[in-house]
Parts: sequence; structure tokens; C-alpha cells
Amino acid sequence: MSGIDIGVIFLFSFLVFVCGMSFSKSGKNMKSFFSAGGALPWWMSGLSLFMSFFSSGTFVTWGALAYSNGWVAITIQWTMAISGILIGFFIAPRWQKTHALTAAEFIKNRFGYKVQRTYTYIFLAIASFSTGAFLYPVAKILEVSTGIPITASIIVLGILILAYTAVGGLWAVIVTDILQFVVLTAAVLIVVPLAFGEIGGVSQFIAKAPEGFFNLVNEEFSWSFIVVFGLYNLFFIAGNWPYIQRYTSVATPNDAKKVGWLFGGLYVICPVIWMIPPMIYRVLNPDLAGLADEGAYLLMCKQVLPLGMLGLMLGAMIFATASSVNTSLNLSAGVLANDVYGYFRPKASDKELVKVGRIATILLGTITIVIALLVPYMGGVVTFVFAMAAITGGALFLPPIWALFSPYQTGKSLLTVTLITLAVNMLFKFVLPYISDISLDRKNETFLGICLPIVLLSIAEIYVRLKHKRTGVVAWKTSQVGQEPINQQNDVDVEQGPELVANSADNNLGVRVIGWGIASIGILMGALMLVAEHSQVYVAGMGFIILCIGGFILSKNPKIANSECK
Repeated sequence: MSGIDIGVIFLFSFLVFVCGMSFSKSGKNMKSFFSAGGALPWWMSGLSLFMSFFSSGTFVTWGALAYSNGWVAITIQWTMAISGILIGFFIAPRWQKTHALTAAEFIKNRFGYKVQRTYTYIFLAIASFSTGAFLYPVAKILEVSTGIPITASIIVLGILILAYTAVGGLWAVIVTDILQFVVLTAAVLIVVPLAFGEIGGVSQFIAKAPEGFFNLVNEEFSWSFIVVFGLYNLFFIAGNWPYIQRYTSVATPNDAKKVGWLFGGLYVICPVIWMIPPMIYRVLNPDLAGLADEGAYLLMCKQVLPLGMLGLMLGAMIFATASSVNTSLNLSAGVLANDVYGYFRPKASDKELVKVGRIATILLGTITIVIALLVPYMGGVVTFVFAMAAITGGALFLPPIWALFSPYQTGKSLLTVTLITLAVNMLFKFVLPYISDISLDRKNETFLGICLPIVLLSIAEIYVRLKHKRTGVVAWKTSQVGQEPINQQNDVDVEQGPELVANSADNNLGVRVIGWGIASIGILMGALMLVAEHSQVYVAGMGFIILCIGGFILSKNPKIANSECK
């Protein structure tokens, strides 16, 4: 990698860091720091949800799958589009109507502190492993591109990410997500035509691709696996605590619907575009073996991108993939501060809780770094991600979603389902293969993890409904929650009045930072056109478009833009 590319990486990293740190004064209370004041524009929240989910495995996990299995990687990701659309219609507005700061707060309001405490401990334990799995691909990208040892990459990047997350809160996460989306979209739109040119065009790519490379499914990833994994994605996107933050941080139920729909719409289009580079690289270089295929995406980019653009795309990849890390850190710290520390110190001030949240971010970030260092010893990131999905997806995320719709479920019934499912999944994953000949493949492992909680919750639902008919007692009473059950709440959006006005300053700051950040990226790409040894027209054209977008955002906020210059 050239010195210019490395310089661009540091320059983009500095831009992201500055944008994140610009919100250091906005997180003055818990709602501002952990939910952006509860009045986040829906398009910002939707793009952030997309980047938090999409980037966590695109370039390493899904890039490796696309290299090895072809179009199957796109088919699997289309299940996320279906999930997002369904969530937008049915689940996201329900979460917004709870008016809870975190999913843990909803569980406490619904089932009491003891149930919430157990779920919190389970979530934090699992989140530590999953967040480590997100940090590992970031370091892998840096290692493949620059040669920096992965251990050093994990430590340095982990410290940088937790620094701006601890200072800027959710607003820092949201705004940097959007900047990364802009850069990566622009860069991929440059990579795809250049990659096709490298292989001789679309027809040559199709002709030279391995047999079955464009099949929708294959033997390992069959239609039954696609259906089950689609259910997992539905539960995960709808019930994962950091993603719930995106539905509860907007102002109205209709805005929450749009968050889900934007996520689903992007997942219809983007996987087709984003998975082309590693698929083309399979034809150009079919010899990657073992964990080497995890670097296929970056190797394709290194081969075709002009001078400087590789550094810009790499910088965006690093921080986009890191989006899942800072999203999880922000949410987990919020749970510890609001729902654990706040319970033991109910009179703690907002300033004290925010301070605790920042300290919790640093501690959790340290744990994340340690877990990421251990991922190579767990079979690589692809194996690790699918194993985590099978073990935890249905067990942890489905029960709270079920509780959104059923007033009959109790804390005891939901905890029982979660603990039984986790125990059975771990039995089949970590015990039986070593003491017997019983071993589940990836498809059956996922099937067990998703279908078992559905069956158990269905049995529990039938039981509690029959019990209700006999006794007339509903598990979820208005007196227990302080509000109507969600399924009986009015569906009409409620204006927040003064609260929305109070949050307008943060919204304005967010728009301002986004506008200046996008404009800066456009200027940077224009400068890179001057040093590019080829494809100058692509770079200059994309830079001009991005600059215009940034200018348009600022022109719609002239007073804000002027205040920024002072």
C-alpha cells in the first residue's frame, strides 16, 4: 500500500473522530446520550441501523461467503430485506410506543427488576462475545491491506472506537455511520465497473465463474437453511437490544416504521452491488484457502482502485465495520448505567449516570478487545458468527418481541424459555459432539436455535391463555406498568411538544456535522483525482456528486452552517 493511501486512512480517521467528538457537549442527560433525545430523524436512524448491521460482516464474513459460494451470499442477505420490511410494518412501531430508553427498561416495566437483571446479565455476557466478533473483521481488513499485525490492529482500533463512543454517545454513532455510508457507497460504485473491466466484462465473468456460482442456494446453504436463517434475522433485527435503540430513538411510531422500511429497501439493492467484487475475485484468483478467503474483498479493491481511493475505502470500511462495535458499546453501557446502576442509586443525577455510562463504555470496550484477540482460536469469524447466531438468536431476542404482542406472558415463562433454549443449544454445540457421535451441521444447528423457542413460547402462550380463561387474571396489568398494554395503546402518533423543541439543538448539530462531513469527503475525493493514476473521471465525478450533496444539506440549514464557521 502506498504512502498516499495510508495518509488518506489517517485523514479519514481524523475526520470521523472529529465528527464523533463534536457531540461531546450534547450528552447532558441519559436520554440525550443513549437515545439522541428520542427525536432522531427517521432517515438518520434507518441509515445507522443499516450500517450497524450491514457493515458488521459485509467485507469479511459475507465477502468470504461470496468468494466461496457465489450468489448464495446475496440470497442469504435478502432475508434481511424481508425482515426489515416486516419489522417496519409490525414490530418497530410497537417498540417506539413503549417509550423505554432501552430494551432492559421495557423488560423491567413489564416483568420487574429480577427478570430484567437476569436478562441483562445474559445479554451483556453474549454482547461481549458478539462485539468482539465485530471488532475482529475491522482489524482483519487493516491487516490484509497494510500488513499491520492483527493483534496491534485490534488494540489500536478498539481504543479509538471506544474513545469517541464514550464521549459522543449515540449521536456520535449515528453521524459517523452516515458518513461511512456515503463513502462506501461511492467507493463500491467505483470498484464494481473497474472489477468488471479487470476480468473483461460481465459476459467473461459469467463464462469463467465456477459451476453453480450463480445458484440461489447450494448444498450447505439450502432453502430450509435460508428460511430458518431468515427467521433468525427477523428476531435479531427486531429484538437485538442495540437495534431496538434505533426504533425507540425516533419521535413517532410512523417514524419507527420508516426506519424498518429504509433498512429493508437498502437490503434489497445493496447486496447485489456489494457482493460483486469478491465474486469477481474468485474468478481472478481461485486459490484462496482456509481463512484467507476472509481477505477476498480487500484484495479485489487493492487490485483495481486508483491511488488514494483504496485508502479512503479502507478507512470507511474500518469505521463502518466498527459501527457494530460502537453501537453495541453504547447500548450496553446504557443498560449498565440506566438499568443496573440506576436501580441501586435511584436518586443519581443525570450527570452521574452519564459519567457511569462513559466509564462502562471503556470497561466493555476493553473486554471487547480481549474477545476479538481470541476469535482466530475459535475457528475464524465465519464459523464464530454463525455459531453465535444459532446459540443466542432465538433464545435471547424472541421472548421480548413476543411480550410486545402478548399481555399474558409472565417473566417466569419468558426466562424459562430463554434459559432452556440456551442450555439445549450449548449442549448440542459444546458437549454432545465430544462425548458422543451426535453433532449438528450448520443448518440443523440454526434450525434448533430458532425453532425451539418458537415451540416453547407457543406452549407457554396456550397455557397462560387457558389459565386466564379459568382465573380471569392477565399477567400484564396497567397498575404494574403505569401505562396501557402496548397492544391496546392508541396507534395515533403523539406529539412530544416541549421535549421535541428541547432536542432540536442536537438535531441541528447532527445535520450540520453531516453536511460538513459529506462536503469534506467530496473535497477529499476531488483532491484524490489529482493523484490517481487511472479512473480519474470516476473519482472526480463521484467527488463532485458528494460535494453537491453536502452543499445541499448545508444550504437547507443556512443559519446552522454559518454558525459552524464562526
